[in-house]
Amino acid sequence: MERTRILVLQTGGTIDKDYPRGKGSYAFEITEPAAKRVLGAVNPNFDYEIRSVLRKDSLDMTQRDRRLLYDVCSRSDADKILITHGTDTMVKTARALSLIKGKLIVLTGSLLPERFVGSDAAFNIGTAIGAMNVLTEGVYIAMSGRIYAANNVVKANNGQFVERKRA
Repeated sequence: MERTRILVLQTGGTIDKDYPRGKGSYAFEITEPAAKRVLGAVNPNFDYEIRSVLRKDSLDMTQRDRRLLYDVCSRSDADKILITHGTDTMVKTARALSLIKGKLIVLTGSLLPERFVGSDAAFNIGTAIGAMNVLTEGVYIAMSGRIYAANNVVKANNGQFVERKRA
């Protein structure tokens, strides 16, 4: 039986933020992928590869960045892709990727950096990976223990993701 293989792509966002390296600096930096630490701390029953595509706050992502991510996903031979992403523009990126067919893509992030005590990062990564065992192809967002289809989710004013209300 072939083991599941998941490609994990880092784009940045709060999940990957780390304490500043510069003395006297207050600006958090996006460093090594949080997924590397989270998956390295457990013994997952699947194979994975982690690649850094971008290291940006999602508010700084451009259409060119989303096109790069689209190209990486569509050209990859992986049929299961987990993307760590900032929550502010996660929905916009998920919708941009929704044109990709034949793959399962799940985006996740966190409200606190993975390095912080009490962060939701490991929970959200675990939720995303668990969902990848039962979801079919398409693009989804995994946040706070819930899974949302990319075309049916919004980020509410309270920071939570919710299903979009039908008109």
